[in-house]
Amino acid sequence: MMLNIEEKGSVVLIEVKEERLDAHNSGELKSQMLSLFEEGKNEIVVALHDVRFVDSSGLGALVSGFKNASARNGNLKLCGLQSQVKSMFELTRLHRVFEIFPDTAEALASF
Repeated sequence: MMLNIEEKGSVVLIEVKEERLDAHNSGELKSQMLSLFEEGKNEIVVALHDVRFVDSSGLGALVSGFKNASARNGNLKLCGLQSQVKSMFELTRLHRVFEIFPDTAEALASF
């Protein structure tokens, strides 16, 4: 899985550089987030600009990250959702769980 990870002050930005976030690659995102939490990095933004499709495994990885962040008094926020991905979040009501921003700059500014 192609991920671009960079620290922006106290926040870690994870850009998912894939068209699909599904059963084939979501485990890698989940384990990457877990290792960041273990390093004490609890403020994370996941940028999904390139992602055009997400399945239940992809949603599960993001929910797992959200739960881990919350358990550590941190935050996991999302940005750059394309319309198909956004409708999946609305369908599953996850748009009420995550803070979702239109772009990376707004997401980073929210911390």
